[in-house]
Amino acid sequence: MKLYSGPLSLFTAKVRIALDEKSLAYERVEVGWSLAKRYEPHHPDVVALNPKRQVPVLVDGDVLVYDSTIVLEYLEDRYPEPPLYPRDPIARARCRQLEAAADELWFPAIWDLIEGVFYAAASGKGDPARVDAARAALAQRYGALDKELAGREFLCGAFSVADIGTFIMVNAAATLGAPPGDAHANVLAWLARTRARPAVRREAEAMGACAAKALAGVAAT
Repeated sequence: MKLYSGPLSLFTAKVRIALDEKSLAYERVEVGWSLAKRYEPHHPDVVALNPKRQVPVLVDGDVLVYDSTIVLEYLEDRYPEPPLYPRDPIARARCRQLEAAADELWFPAIWDLIEGVFYAAASGKGDPARVDAARAALAQRYGALDKELAGREFLCGAFSVADIGTFIMVNAAATLGAPPGDAHANVLAWLARTRARPAVRREAEAMGACAAKALAGVAAT
């Protein structure tokens, strides 16, 4: 099994955590990335394998899968133990919706922070209004998530892809200066529980170290 992976790709991070949780061995092919050029030029294998020209791309024998949500579903179907989706179809549908919401509802605001905080640190061209709007949007998301987590250890009962996808976004937001606040006690408790899982902790630490190294290079120039 081979995974084409971006060091700071939030979508690839979901897949890396799932592979780690399932204890699946794989070859990790890291595509080039820098603060200045980002993912340009695209890795030639990724261009050849994925018409979207994006990571993650998973190659499992003769099987080719791309798009993080589809990759997660493939891994669950092909390697069902330990499960990262509920078995009950109704609970499973809810889990899939929550995982998709991480991409569709959380990521747009996260991307505004990535551009307005992380990449702005390198370019010196910030956009305070964009950042403020992203933080306001995330505050609303935290409120909804706090209600979703009321009375629950994890989003779907047992730890699942819903937790993986949502954690990746919340962790990124916190790193970029928009963490959940004291009013989001359920989110804070869930965040600590989720991060305590070895696979999640390893991924969060690796991404944090990569980002810190990139920014340290900017400070040194």
